[in-house]
This record gives sequence, C-alpha cells and structure tokens, in this order.
Amino acid sequence: MALAQRGSGSETLQAGKWRGEGLGVLAAILSSSLGGINTATTRYLMGATDPVTFAAMRFGLGFLLLLPIALALRSRWPKGRDWLGGALLGILFFAVFQGVFNLSLEYTSAARGALALSTLPLVTMLVAAALRVERLTRRKSLGVLIAIGGVVVALATGLKDAPPGAWLGDAIMITGVFCFALYNVWSRPFIARSSPLGFVTAGMGFGSLVACLFALAGGGFASTGEFGAGQWAAVIYAGTIGAALTFFLWVLALAHTTPTKVSNTITLNPLTAAIVATFLVSEPIGPDLLIGIAAVFTGILIASTDRPRPRPI
Repeated sequence: MALAQRGSGSETLQAGKWRGEGLGVLAAILSSSLGGINTATTRYLMGATDPVTFAAMRFGLGFLLLLPIALALRSRWPKGRDWLGGALLGILFFAVFQGVFNLSLEYTSAARGALALSTLPLVTMLVAAALRVERLTRRKSLGVLIAIGGVVVALATGLKDAPPGAWLGDAIMITGVFCFALYNVWSRPFIARSSPLGFVTAGMGFGSLVACLFALAGGGFASTGEFGAGQWAAVIYAGTIGAALTFFLWVLALAHTTPTKVSNTITLNPLTAAIVATFLVSEPIGPDLLIGIAAVFTGILIASTDRPRPRPI
C-alpha cells in the first residue's frame, strides 16, 4: 500500500514537471517567433542609427516598462553575490550580444543573419555539455539538426540574393551566438534563486545602462534627430514587444526547461524574420518556406519531448 502511494506521488511529480517543461517550451516558441520580427525591425533601423545606440534605446525602454511591473508584482530580485552575477550576465547579453547582433545586420540581410543565429541550439547544446550542465542525448541532437536543416531548406533560395559582403555579417552574428549560449547556460541558477521577471528586469537594467553610456560617449543619440514616424514606431515596438515581452518570455522558458530545449526554438527566428523583412525592406524569400516550417516544428517537437524515464521504485 505504502509502495503504491509512493509510486503515485512520483508519477504526480513527474507529470507536474512535464507540464512545467511544456510551459517553458511554449514561452520559448513565442519568444523566438517575436524574435524574428525583432530581427527584421533591427535590419530596418540599422540604416538610421548605430548598433550601440539602438541597443540602448531598445533595452532602456524595455527596462522602464518592466521595472514598475516587477515592483508592483513584488518579484524576487537577485540577492547578495547574485547581483554581481546578474549584472555581468545582463551586460553580456543586453549590451555585448545585442550590440554584436545589431552590428551584424549592417552587413547582411535579416533572413541570413537570423539563419546564422539559428546555430544557437547547437552551440548551447555543446556549451552546456562542456560545462556539464546538461547531458547530450541522441534525441536532442536529432531534433536540433532537423530544425536547423529546415531553416537551411527554407532560406536556401534566398541566400543567393544576399547583399555583397554578407559573409562578414554572418561571421559577426556567429561570434555573438557564443555570448547568447553562455547566457542561456549560466543564467538558469540565478533565475531559480530569484524570479524570471526580477532577473530579466535587473539584467536589462544593467545592460541598457552600459549601452547608454557608450552611446552617449560616441554621440550616437544625435542620429535620432533625423528619425521619421516609421523609425520611432520601430523603436517603440522594439522596446516594448521586442525587449520587454520577448526576453521575459525567454527567461521564463529558461526557468522551466533546459537551455537546449529553449534555444532549439530559435530556429523559428529566421522564418518570421524572412516573412517580415519581405514587407519592411523588400528582402526576397524562397519557395521552400513551407517545407522549412514543417521541418522546424518537427525538430522542435522531437527535441522538446525528450522526456526522462522515471526511475524504478
């Protein structure tokens, strides 16, 4: 009888963990889908301002939006030494990575830049395995490879239409991917000791502060004097949906599931980026898009359903 009750409790615990992981994957899918729109928006704005100034405006606005919400909801903030770790991770992601991300889109198209970004699942998986944070399984590897293969198929016809020198933008983006992967792997314990909203708000605050200081030192904010209605609308979108909502969802996902499962959804980014960039900056996309979408969702499903087997009682 006692054995049966213990088994039932174990099954309930496993079911609760499974539902939590489902929430994490869903949050990551929404974040990555919005991320593609952010990529196209960034590509649209890179002709009007510089990478650091845009990062400062985007995440400064996002921080100002998230801070009162976090305070009103009494979110748990980092404590003690976690403030230093959270600050460094915030600078790594919201200042360094985002500046590199923006810079890459000065040289390459939104779809091609997002395609380079879609290597994130592989890099995160390898970094997590190297740091012994997450075990590398065959199922995860298969799902990631299928998803990335779908992206390649979806955008293969568009690669020949890339702007001259796009390889430099691709290389810059891949460099930034390592910063993103380290953030994914290192941030999870900090999130667990605080809260997703408190952690992302604190990190965004430190990252945007550093970006603002560099933008002020370089006189980057002077470029905003030539902004039209379209540029300001893009900045507002990037700060609200593109910063506050997108990265809250990303950190929420990291709080509920593994870094590899979260980063695997980034393969949705180039698909939404290609679609939106077609309207914003007239970038062409290939006819294989629907095949790519199907492959991406198949890969996400495979990697995200790597359910651990319950231990025998």
